[in-house]
Amino acid sequence: MTVDLAQIDRAVQLLAPVMRRTPVVASRALSERCGHDVWLKCENLQRTGSFKPRGAYLRIAGLSDDERANGVVAASAGNHAQGVAWSAADLGITSRVYMPTGASLPKIAATRAYGAEVILEGTTVDESLVAAAGYAEETGAVLIHPFDHPDIVAGQATVGMEILEQLPDVGTVLVPLGGGGLLAGVAVAIKLHRPEVRVVGVQAATAAAWPDSLAAGRPVRAESMNTMADGIAVALPGAVPFALVADLVDEVVTVSEEAISQALLLVLERAKLIVEPAGATAVAALTSLPGLELDGRVCVVLSGGNIDPLLLTQVTTHGLHAAGRYLTITVTVPDRPGGLVSLLELLRDLNVSVVDVVHSRVSGELSLGEVAVTVSLETRGPDHQAKVRAALADAGYSVA
Repeated sequence: MTVDLAQIDRAVQLLAPVMRRTPVVASRALSERCGHDVWLKCENLQRTGSFKPRGAYLRIAGLSDDERANGVVAASAGNHAQGVAWSAADLGITSRVYMPTGASLPKIAATRAYGAEVILEGTTVDESLVAAAGYAEETGAVLIHPFDHPDIVAGQATVGMEILEQLPDVGTVLVPLGGGGLLAGVAVAIKLHRPEVRVVGVQAATAAAWPDSLAAGRPVRAESMNTMADGIAVALPGAVPFALVADLVDEVVTVSEEAISQALLLVLERAKLIVEPAGATAVAALTSLPGLELDGRVCVVLSGGNIDPLLLTQVTTHGLHAAGRYLTITVTVPDRPGGLVSLLELLRDLNVSVVDVVHSRVSGELSLGEVAVTVSLETRGPDHQAKVRAALADAGYSVA
């Protein structure tokens, strides 16, 4: 085993003075949905907004004086970048971080604010990682891999150790899964102490390299990475975490983009916690996979909370649509006085809240004397939306 109890104990001792012991909070909403006592492990409240500094700090702290002299380099879409930047600054070491050109602006700004030199290169984390590796080879800087190193896994294992202390009777742990460092760390920490606890990894279905990799018995590169959960959009699992995940993890499941956005919205509304899409994937498994096997008390890891406010707006709107609470329709109405009022009065009687109205006479599909009205509505769910559509059709409106 590449990570053992002695390494984890060392990580616990070294990180205790510098890492936050993040809380676990009960979730009544999730408990009622799945019929199990559910608790949330809030790594979104960790330093830099995710679990990443645990592994990064442990890795950097273990460098020799000669290695430290050349600084460190990393590649990341944001969370590992911030973890490396903060850890290096705290330890008095220079850092350079390569980030994809489409990385979130707040994550770029935060990484720079923590003291790192940020270079935007590549369209994916994998491409940024190639650039970081090239810089390491040229300059002697130490590459701090986001997940594929025993120290990174041992650092993330402290999340599992905290879960065991905070929830001694935990029966199932759900963990977001990208490159595998967090899942491998949590799994090895928990299985070394309580092998009967069920550990489940959760990936975004549209960026899922692990199912095929586990089936093949080796890391296999995914052909597509298309998900809002950029924090776990990793095309190729790491060799170090792969061995641990394949040996210790009970199941790996995938969730849809709709489930992720609804999960993020649920955590925001009911738990009053801000998480990024990657951080909500384990919650999405609870809310969207009715056949998910759960044992006893459940702990769900919220892996991070670094989300661009603009993306938060888009994702919550997406979640409202997916949950049947937001409806946008285009209705053809007569172009005469009172035409729009009649439509709005009907919507009022259907107990919907009108968010926005766009009134247009310019469309190739409109006949003379017609107007297209696009209305955004707040609704109470899929059944209510069906009722609205039916009532509009009964009233003679053409609805798109």
